[in-house]
Amino acid sequence: MRHFGHLPAVTRGELFHREPGEFTAHSPGRTLAVALGATLYSPATRPNLAADIVKQAARGVVSMVLCLEDSIDDAEVAGAEENLVRQFAELTTRHDADDAQGGAAALPLLFIRVRTPEQIGDLVRRLGPAVRLLSGFVLPKFTEERGVPFLEALISAETPQAVEALDGRPLYVMPVLESPELLHLETRTETLGGIGRTVDKYRDRVLALRLGVTDFCSAYGLRRAPGMTAYDVKLVAAVIADVVNMLGRADGTGFTVTGPVWEYFKPHERMFKPQLRSSPFTGPAEALRAALIEHDMDGLLREIELDRANGLQGKTCIHPTHVAPVHALSVVSHEEFSDASDILGPERGGGGVLRSAYTNKMNEVKPHRAWAERVLLRAEVFGVARENVSFVDLLSAGLRTA
Repeated sequence: MRHFGHLPAVTRGELFHREPGEFTAHSPGRTLAVALGATLYSPATRPNLAADIVKQAARGVVSMVLCLEDSIDDAEVAGAEENLVRQFAELTTRHDADDAQGGAAALPLLFIRVRTPEQIGDLVRRLGPAVRLLSGFVLPKFTEERGVPFLEALISAETPQAVEALDGRPLYVMPVLESPELLHLETRTETLGGIGRTVDKYRDRVLALRLGVTDFCSAYGLRRAPGMTAYDVKLVAAVIADVVNMLGRADGTGFTVTGPVWEYFKPHERMFKPQLRSSPFTGPAEALRAALIEHDMDGLLREIELDRANGLQGKTCIHPTHVAPVHALSVVSHEEFSDASDILGPERGGGGVLRSAYTNKMNEVKPHRAWAERVLLRAEVFGVARENVSFVDLLSAGLRTA
């Protein structure tokens, strides 16, 4: 699979200086963590889930979470599990049939969000050979105390039959950081320390850490409006900062931390002015700006930019219309690529300062090295835009095919 692989080759050629690279479920975890991009959540109760997965893959989705937890009623869990097993079997049959006829389209990385540790082994067993389509599990309300049983269950679930079906690759986990202990100031540092010890012990299985901002807000009876980002809610912003501080460091000890969910996808009455400047949308793109504002997508775009500025990558999504904006803003700009390449050039090993090729900033080799390394890793999976291609061009192309 590859990002923007759903676009015609000629369109990709017009947009990219360096096209997004291909990756598979067997790619290194470091690559997959960045490649997750917009991770689309779907309730596991959907009766046409297999068809939905195929449809979303054709629209550019490369990672999905099939949820057995908060998105479904407690009384629906048993039926949702049965539906998941049935839908995975159908998806496997369909994929194999397509492959026999000349090649099947790539499916997204698929994860199941479970409620209890026991569900992990049970689902792996019930999926049987269809487990080969599974990339891992999402673990809710993760702390040291609650997380260890989930991780032990994952290891136990990898029976010889499961390992054979998975062709030797591991099943990953994505813990969700959303517990009240993490939000409350008096227990936050201790909770983060425990989470850090746990995920470090199972580092080779932890693909990324996800933030449950809706649960953070719930603890205080809060909900951000469509004109506000998670960073405007100070309680939430403080937790995000501390999570990145302790678990997202760029010194080799950190993990990929993904951006929080954006809850809105239909027009709402506005109180504040739009957050999108008109200048990037001049000409034919003016209609796109109007549509984005009408559907409150300007708030989403701003939050994605703030995610990146605060050390987060990718984003949890609950609606397909959110995927294209996340991916458009994940593409490395030509300017970013130029700066990162200069900073990491072989002649720059001793450090120093240089003027950017765009002659608009200072690039300081040693302090900017970790940033440059992250940029080039993102460039591998999301590509590098051509010099005169903006996120508006990328977004327009993505929305046309969504």
